[in-house]
Amino acid sequence: MARKAFDHFEAVSAVVPREGGYYAAIATKQIGGAGAPRFNKLLEDQTFKTAMEADAAAAVELTRLKGVGEEGELIW
Repeated sequence: MARKAFDHFEAVSAVVPREGGYYAAIATKQIGGAGAPRFNKLLEDQTFKTAMEADAAAAVELTRLKGVGEEGELIW
């Protein structure tokens, strides 16, 4: 799991299970806030066989992330 912090949000590499494998994702959560993180699927045309492969792909995408919007959306 890779992590990147911004002013009010943090973003971490994540995975979302799907039939036959996993999606790569980035989860965002307000720093110090309550509630569940928001999962943003990435590379939706790709299914990874293992969670480890999906997380590695998400970590690469996380390096490109410029910020997180007020609602937890990704800013590229």
